[in-house]
Amino acid sequence: MSGTFPNGGFGGRDSIFGGRGGFNVSDLGNNVFEAFDQLRSTFEQKVNTRVGRGDVRAAVLALLAEQPMHGYQIIHEIDQRSGGSWKPSAGSVYPTLQLLSDEGLISAQESNGRKTYSLTEAGRAAATESGEKPAPWEGTSRDHSRVTALPKAGVELAQAAAQVGRSGSPEQVQQAVEILDDARRKLYALLAQA
Repeated sequence: MSGTFPNGGFGGRDSIFGGRGGFNVSDLGNNVFEAFDQLRSTFEQKVNTRVGRGDVRAAVLALLAEQPMHGYQIIHEIDQRSGGSWKPSAGSVYPTLQLLSDEGLISAQESNGRKTYSLTEAGRAAATESGEKPAPWEGTSRDHSRVTALPKAGVELAQAAAQVGRSGSPEQVQQAVEILDDARRKLYALLAQA
């Protein structure tokens, strides 16, 4: 974890565990801390789960085909149906609603200062035509666990390994390295089965 430890680790120039008889970084060959910092940063990179602009339009039409809704209901429904992997902003939903209104596909009824949108006859025809395709949020909900579960598990593994590296004895660190080597081999074996 570059930048996290003082120069030379704790207690000596090359020693990580200074007061415990020392554990020399150069003996590792592959520095556990650097490897897990690299792993963590790889998994923490922001994953782009954005959906195309055309999908906002299709999502709005699909939802309004079910029932009239206001803008924030539409945002909430897309978020819920995508399993949290797609939550369009108000800045994409409201312009889409305005565009659909301009095209005569939806109409708005104002009540208590809030506009509720519903499909017109032309809008129902457009929604039926779009209804032949899977709903836009279906692709994102299937990929949600793939996008979030593995990186989360990787970060948690990196944190546990770093904790062993900071607090464990040299024997525990060696056991952790063996466990991680075994896990790496199993992951590659999993890919080889495909």
